[in-house]
Amino acid sequence: MDKKKISVAVIKRLPRYYRYLGDLLDNGIVRISSGELSKRMNVTASQIRQDLNKFGCFGQQGYGYNVETLYEEIGKILGLDKQYQIIIIGAGNLGQALANYGNFKKRGFNFVAMFDIDPTIIGHELHGIKVQDISSLDVYLSKNDIDIAVLSLPKQNAAKIADVLAKNGVKGIWNFSHIDLHMPADVTVENVHLTDSLMTLSYKISKNRHNYVVEDEED
Repeated sequence: MDKKKISVAVIKRLPRYYRYLGDLLDNGIVRISSGELSKRMNVTASQIRQDLNKFGCFGQQGYGYNVETLYEEIGKILGLDKQYQIIIIGAGNLGQALANYGNFKKRGFNFVAMFDIDPTIIGHELHGIKVQDISSLDVYLSKNDIDIAVLSLPKQNAAKIADVLAKNGVKGIWNFSHIDLHMPADVTVENVHLTDSLMTLSYKISKNRHNYVVEDEED
């Protein structure tokens, strides 16, 4: 059986649907139409229907979507129906900020360890997580099942550490190291470049100085 092909654009919209549906649930809203959802999200109703229909038939004509059911189904699609064990490599300001963000735990992302090379913080607890020496990473991974590793360390060290992670069975890397990592096919990498995002924002707010129009992202 052939697998369905889902575009990156659709996948990127799923967390936003999930977030808005969660807000609707918090406000006691039981059902919503694609038209009503489109007004809240500033996405066309046809785009919402097209996106959701790629994963199944979640709505009913004349009724719309059951908010709780759709929220749960999108959560499953996003893999949020399981718990993830996560380690952070690099216990600086960014690593600590990520570890301290409580919303991750609510979504099933559990930060269980941090690693660094700085002797002044190794052995200390930061936001309830003990910082361990990076030299012990191999041993730790051999004794613990880790799903995701966050890289918040200098780019010159990222590739080497990523290889260690891959060899020890870590299948997901959330990479903040200002370098694009290219890993084996069985290791999924999400490269996050904060400066790229900020420069994109800079372009958008200054676009009136140019003869360009920013188009919506296509499927």
